[in-house]
This record gives sequence, C-alpha cells and structure tokens, in this order.
Amino acid sequence: MEEKKTAPQAEPAAKRGAYASILAAAALWGMIGLWNRNLMAGGFTPTDIVVVRNFGGMLLLALVFAVRDRSVFRVRREHLKYFFGTGVISVLLFTVCYFSCQRICSLAAASILLYTAPSFVVVLSAVLWHEPVTRRKLLALALTLAGCALVCGVFAGDLTVTAGGVLLGLGSGFFYALYSVFGRYALAHYGPMTVTVWTFLFAGPASLVLLRPERMAAALSTPRQWLLSLGLVVFSTAAPYLLYTRGLSKVESGRASIVASLEPVAATMVGALAFGEAIGPVTLAGILCVLAGVYILR
Repeated sequence: MEEKKTAPQAEPAAKRGAYASILAAAALWGMIGLWNRNLMAGGFTPTDIVVVRNFGGMLLLALVFAVRDRSVFRVRREHLKYFFGTGVISVLLFTVCYFSCQRICSLAAASILLYTAPSFVVVLSAVLWHEPVTRRKLLALALTLAGCALVCGVFAGDLTVTAGGVLLGLGSGFFYALYSVFGRYALAHYGPMTVTVWTFLFAGPASLVLLRPERMAAALSTPRQWLLSLGLVVFSTAAPYLLYTRGLSKVESGRASIVASLEPVAATMVGALAFGEAIGPVTLAGILCVLAGVYILR
C-alpha cells in the first residue's frame, strides 16, 4: 500500500521542482541588466556581451564538467543537429536579432517582441507534439503577454518601431522559442546537463564571428570588467540555462516558456533595487499579470 501512495506523490514533487528550476532560471536571466549596464559603461558593446556570454559559458561549462562528469561530452553524431539548433539557431541568432532590434527600435518594443516567444512555443508544441492548447494555457499566455507589455512600458507612449525592427523583434522571439523545441528533442536522448553543455559547445565558437579582438582587449583591461564578465557568465548564462533545461525535461514546452516570462518581472526588480528605477502603478499591474499567469499554470 505504501508503494501505491509514494508513486503518485513523486510526480507532483518532481513537477514542483521543475517549475522551481524554471522560475529560478527566469530570475537569473532577469539579473542580466545588472551585468550588462556596468559592462557597457566600461566599454563593452552589445555584440561583445554576446561573445562573452556564449564563449565564456562554453569555457565554464566545459571546464566544470571535464572535472565533474565527462560523460556529458559523449553524444551520437546523428544528434548533433539538435545542439546546432539549441546553440546556433536559438541562443546565437536570438541574441543577434534582439540586439539588432534594440538598435533601431525602442527598448520597450524590442522587449515585448522578444516575449512573443511563449506564443511561438505553444503553437509549435501543439503542432509537433500535440500538446493540448487548453483554456488555462491560453489565459496564462494572454496574462503573461499583457503583463510583459505593461512591465516593458509599451503603453507609456514611447514605443518606437519600424518594419525592419518588427521583423527582427519577431525573429528574436521565434529563435528564443526554438530553444524549448530543439531542447525537447535533445532531452529525449540526453540529460539536461549534456544538452546545456553541448548547446554552448556550438554557441561559443559560432559567436566568435562577432568578436573584435582589439575592442574586446580594451574592454577587458580592468579587473572589475573581468569580475563583471564572470558574473554574467556564471549567474545569467550557465546557471539559468542549466536550470531551465532541467525544468524543460519534466514540463511541457509551452508551459515552461510561459513560466519563464517571469524574467522581465525579475529585471524590473533588479532595476529598482540596483539602479533606483521607480516602479509605477502600470509596472506593478504588469507584474501582477505575469504572476497571475504563472500561478494558474501550477
């Protein structure tokens, strides 16, 4: 009788742990502004940050797992296409599209276009794996999308968009969404650690096409910049991708992507605590919408 009681209890516990991992990942991704603002103040450009994140993430993960668990490096050749998908098509291309969008549109427009990603994931998951598109999921999607729009200041009157910017912004959301898609295929064969390591084994070298050695050397001329870069790589790159991939292994792709929409809320809190940015009634309403959307998916 005890075995029958234990088995049903294990699955909810695993799901709760998976959701906790995704929320933790979103919170860590939301901290990225803490590193980026200080790095750019010290001479980094957005593309320099892409290189540091991806190549630095690759070096860190490769070193850690070379010591801890070398089995993550053993994958079958026919499965490398999945890691090309997570690393190059998703991680690299979404950041290139996102930063390019930021250059020609307002930050608010770029942010809300990026957070169309859960919509793409829900649609792709329904087509590829027949994940049910329930009323609860649609309500959560609507709440989180509206919340992200409010948090990003879309209704503040300073939204600037161009046709090219919209295409780049939607591209960033689409490529961002593809991590959950390619990641699910990879997770059918490997554990979360292996998937994350191989994602960056592809994303790291691919990002070097953006490298400008002289500019990077000048930007990394002080110990402070090195420490900030390390913080970016550890806390807002390697750790959240490990956590999100772990959660993705136990949660539907659409649900995982919607829950990860907590990221702009975390970013807003970092802005308030670290940079003294005000949180007005509209932003607060957006935070509550996102939290409500995440809550109803529990």
